[in-house]
Amino acid sequence: MAAGTSNYWEDLRKQARQLENELDLKLVSFSKLCTSYSHSSARDGRRDSSDTTPLLNGSSQDRMFETMAIEIEQLLARLTGVNDKMAEYTNSAGVPSLNAALMHTLQRHRDILQDYTHEFHKTKANFVAIRERENLMGSVRKDIESYKSGSGVNNRRTELFLKEHDHLRNSDRLIEETISIAMATKENMTSQRGMLKSIQSKMNTLANHFPAVNSLIQQINLRKWRDSLILGGVIGICTILLLLYAFHGWNISGDSGQPPLSHPDLE
Repeated sequence: MAAGTSNYWEDLRKQARQLENELDLKLVSFSKLCTSYSHSSARDGRRDSSDTTPLLNGSSQDRMFETMAIEIEQLLARLTGVNDKMAEYTNSAGVPSLNAALMHTLQRHRDILQDYTHEFHKTKANFVAIRERENLMGSVRKDIESYKSGSGVNNRRTELFLKEHDHLRNSDRLIEETISIAMATKENMTSQRGMLKSIQSKMNTLANHFPAVNSLIQQINLRKWRDSLILGGVIGICTILLLLYAFHGWNISGDSGQPPLSHPDLE
């Protein structure tokens, strides 16, 4: 029975790790799609509004966004179901006395799920905001182009307005690049945190599996300290005996009958 429950737990962990790896790859592709959408929109804004290629590219990217969002939501739902099964397993009555280790593993998978969910919603919100802003800027650009073609007057005010519009678009592009760099940095930090957690878990496992190593090291250190103490005591006793022997020999030589030396001034 214990072997069966252990295999069931290992199967759940294997499913969770597989889903986490798939989610990691999907979220990276999803983030790249958001970044490429902002950059392609910035390039398309410099083209003529009569060109239909940007519209086609935008619609294809929108379809890709919707498809990837649905796939990521399905993976998140499956991973949530696996975590729920793991929680039910840890709370069941037939689980052996390893609840602390099981709860630690379950909490780590829950933290990963929470991070992936937060990152997905944040990336999705950024994509929607970029798309709405690009649609708004595109309508403003069309209005400007229609005004220029309708009036046929390229006065100073229109030129200044267009320059200001270009400055705003360049600022938006720089902000999007900064956000992309920050998101890449966050992904690297998340992967490093996962590696550190894995190393800590392995160290805890080794410490739990080999408790006799620590006691053996302590016994070795205690015996070393005892040997040093005994050796120091022996050296100290030998030194005292040598000093006593020297003083005793000096007293014997002084009492051997030699007259004490007289001072010439006293004579």
